[in-house]
Amino acid sequence: MHWKDIAQDTIIGSENDTMSFPEAVKRLIEAGLDGYSVDLRGATRSFYRPDGEVAVLPTAPVGVPVAERFDTEAIRQSIRKAQMQTPGYTYKGFCNEAAKAGCAGYIVSFIGRRVLYFGRNGDTHTEFFPAAT
Repeated sequence: MHWKDIAQDTIIGSENDTMSFPEAVKRLIEAGLDGYSVDLRGATRSFYRPDGEVAVLPTAPVGVPVAERFDTEAIRQSIRKAQMQTPGYTYKGFCNEAAKAGCAGYIVSFIGRRVLYFGRNGDTHTEFFPAAT
């Protein structure tokens, strides 16, 4: 399967809640990518390869506008729900909570093993991947 098809599958899997973040990361790394970014306002996900090749793919729009104020604690709480696989958690719900908390998007770095969340005002929050168990 071509890396762009795998990237598209991870979008579908996250939006349908059939693929977890760790599963998507594993598939994308195996496909040779070194990261991706999510634009919640533009409803796109950009996938990056080390050779400079990029694929920008559409995503489902977020159902709420991105708040002006960046609320780091609210974003942390949303991330914890995802990490703990809280009953009722959905990726769409996560995106809505993130937007309400002022998150305009995020950058996932497989090389740096972290996610950088950013707001409309330029504020950021860095979340490191949990340690492997």
